[in-house]
Amino acid sequence: MPVTTLAHQPPQLARANGIDICYEIFGDANAEPLLLIMGLGAQMIHWDDEFCRQLAARGFRVIRFDNRDIGKSSRLSGGKRLSALELLKLRFLKIPVAAPYRLIDMARDTVGLMDALGIRTAHLVGASMGGMIAQEVAITFPERVRSLTSIMSTTGNPKIPGPTREATAVLMAPPPKSKEEYFARFGQTWKVLRNGSFPEDEALDPERARRTFERGLNPEGVGRQLRAILASGSRKERLRSVKAPTLVIHGTVDPLVHPEGGKDTAVSIPGAKLVMVEGMGHALPIPMWPQIIDAIDKHAHGAAAKAA
Repeated sequence: MPVTTLAHQPPQLARANGIDICYEIFGDANAEPLLLIMGLGAQMIHWDDEFCRQLAARGFRVIRFDNRDIGKSSRLSGGKRLSALELLKLRFLKIPVAAPYRLIDMARDTVGLMDALGIRTAHLVGASMGGMIAQEVAITFPERVRSLTSIMSTTGNPKIPGPTREATAVLMAPPPKSKEEYFARFGQTWKVLRNGSFPEDEALDPERARRTFERGLNPEGVGRQLRAILASGSRKERLRSVKAPTLVIHGTVDPLVHPEGGKDTAVSIPGAKLVMVEGMGHALPIPMWPQIIDAIDKHAHGAAAKAA
């Protein structure tokens, strides 16, 4: 089937776990449901339209959505901007960071969206924080997960090396004060996160920045999401209980979530398969799509065939 003729439902809102979640669907209604969960401060459109279409062309009903506090989904309140002092207390004194909500609440949002769409079980694919949310769903709601794919994510294990200095600076930078500053920052941020030269992606950055900006920014929400990650602690021990067939994908040069985070995830989940993508940073660059999409396709359809 040509990718252009695939069914597509434009973005709409669903009530899930007491909030509104904005979602969009690519692909046939009867295909294997595959939920894409994005990372910290990233709107659902960071799962590129064409990436979604290519997955849908492999026989998936691809659902992407804005997490709470981002894009067109509900915005919450509370939580001051994270301070360096809080991070130091967490790291050295093990004093937990306060948070208005945690990753388990975002996992409940995901399951709530599945409920709203009448999806009993789905393949979950999560990137970065989205991988953490997907892991939490697989731990807490195992009966809802057909397969799990955790991309450029980690277990929350404090022993994993931290981000590079450049990636930390990107993460902790104050919000841009103008549209022009936002556009400039967008390009700089992704250059650091991709950790390499990707001309195809760099050419698309201005348009991606425009779409993100026009859908609406929520710097306070990004701060609350970061608090949710830090307040949720380690999943390492609990990941032993995961029954879903699991694939872990991680870049060898990830500057934000150290490659050891991916390795730790794979070691912690029984039977998990690890794919290290050579030269990939903390992003899904276009030249790496074939390898990533092939891996997801083979894994999810393989899990579906075994379950049948």
